[in-house]
Amino acid sequence: MRRHHALATLACSAALLLTAACGGESLEQSGTDSDGDAGAGGRITLAGQDFPEMQIMSEMYKAVLENAGYTVDLRLVQTRDIYLPELESGAVDVVPEYAGSITDALTLEANGPNAELVSSHDVDDTMAEFEKLAEPAGLTALEPSEATDQNAYAVTEEFAQQHDLTTLTDLGDLGQPIKLAAAPDCEDREDCAVGLKDVYGIDITQVLPLGFGTTQTKDALGNGEVQLGQAGTSDGSLEQLGLVLLEDDQGLQAAQNLVPVVNSEFLDQNPDIAEPLNEMSSTLTTEDLANLNEQVDLERQKPADVAQQYLQDEGLI
Repeated sequence: MRRHHALATLACSAALLLTAACGGESLEQSGTDSDGDAGAGGRITLAGQDFPEMQIMSEMYKAVLENAGYTVDLRLVQTRDIYLPELESGAVDVVPEYAGSITDALTLEANGPNAELVSSHDVDDTMAEFEKLAEPAGLTALEPSEATDQNAYAVTEEFAQQHDLTTLTDLGDLGQPIKLAAAPDCEDREDCAVGLKDVYGIDITQVLPLGFGTTQTKDALGNGEVQLGQAGTSDGSLEQLGLVLLEDDQGLQAAQNLVPVVNSEFLDQNPDIAEPLNEMSSTLTTEDLANLNEQVDLERQKPADVAQQYLQDEGLI
């Protein structure tokens, strides 16, 4: 059984807090409405999770929708479970999401906490499963982007070159004992230590709970304390740290392509919102996403500034 996209949950704990709802707070109690009258296209309530990557995506959605003539109220919250019921009820109109994670969230919502998750490595198959779950929930997905942020596993460039590694299968075939730095729940997860052992045959001898893509995990790789570290495919810091991701060539991880998810009734009433969001989705790549994350995470630029500059450079606003 596949598990939730780890990055969204774990990165929240280190996120920059903007306008966040805490605990079980309703979205109607969080955020700040835009001043003045609604734009010519009307008013949109946009929600997103409050960690850097989703701050960037939310600001990009906001900018392209404002460019299309809408007035956008942006609400950033800590976790998906705060905005999902509001999206289904129509209190929220649009959210940026990850394909696998939103599909799994709807699966658990519909079928209970022990339900088998239906997301897969294939984005088309995952979105087909999403559609089955989304229709009764009153949700519609627009076009998924090529840009994706999957859980992934990194080694040092030196280690990869020394052992001619490009894939996780290569690492399993190497047959060496491997220490892994990863999220605290990695040891029991099928998309982490369990799958690395069972699917790839990697001899994981120890899991150090240093976190998903954290400085501690990257430092442990760099100093040789571990040979393998958990990170994300859109992590913009890996190259300059001398780290490389090994390809998930047997599809252990679920597809996590970025995708706009919209309240269906709102979309029926405002079909024009699809074009600017789909155009942005078709432009954004995983490399772009990594570069944007690097500007925010490492260069300490503001998500709104980074989003605006990217959209201007790509001719999207």
